Amino acid sequence: MIVYRRHQQPGCGGCLLLMLLAVFLLGGAPALFNVLGVLVFGGLLLLFAAVAGFWAFTYYVRRQISSYERSQTEIHNTFVQLLVGILVKIAQIDGVVTREEVATIRRFFQVNLRYNQQQLFWVKDLIKEAMASSHSLDDLLRDFKGRFAHEPRLILLELVYRMLYTKDEVPEAEIQLARRIGAYLEIPAYQCRGMEAKYARGYRAGAAGPAPARDEARYFAILGLEPGADWETIKTSYRKLSMQYHPDKVGHLGEEFRKVAEEKMKELNEAYDYLKKKFSA
Repeated sequence: MIVYRRHQQPGCGGCLLLMLLAVFLLGGAPALFNVLGVLVFGGLLLLFAAVAGFWAFTYYVRRQISSYERSQTEIHNTFVQLLVGILVKIAQIDGVVTREEVATIRRFFQVNLRYNQQQLFWVKDLIKEAMASSHSLDDLLRDFKGRFAHEPRLILLELVYRMLYTKDEVPEAEIQLARRIGAYLEIPAYQCRGMEAKYARGYRAGAAGPAPARDEARYFAILGLEPGADWETIKTSYRKLSMQYHPDKVGHLGEEFRKVAEEKMKELNEAYDYLKKKFSA
């Protein structure tokens, strides 16, 4: 089938030549050199202005990053640096990190951790460093495991799963990698299953099945349990998780991660209250 293609409007590439010819005819060579001098000077001025603007913006960004880093503790900065590095290595599992994957990581920090523009400048810088780094995922996990106790490890894995499930379809390789991270960080299998099940499609709003059944399955998943667990098992799991996710246990990491723990505590309380009413009915 022949597709009609619109004809493009003529450009004005020859307009400048016609103007210069007119100047030469009317004013001679001196007038032509004057006009050319103005054009060259104007072009150089625009070039210098563009370079100066780029340098000024780069300087501003570097100042913002440096100022933010100085305002935070070393342990906070290390936690975020390792978190970004691990997320980048997960994205690199297929050998390349696309622009969309980079944008997803930045958007994750903006939406899930409520980072402002100054913090996002910093994250963007950390992503560039992580992409250029020769450290492997195992190197980063080994460093993280050596620095942080069980509670920060839970927060890290929680954020890894949360990041993965921002996608409509999570590649199986990335899910397997998240499971390997959980096992390496010595997080109990039931907690890993709970995180994965909570974020998986079957436990999201809009999943198939009656709403009460979906809610109940999700609440069991939040507590790291299979649907149908008895009341004593529910209470035991709730107590353990409440102690591990207590905001005071991760407050030293930074305010944004304390809020992650607070959100997790709200989820645990909601799940526990729901199941408590179910068993007391």
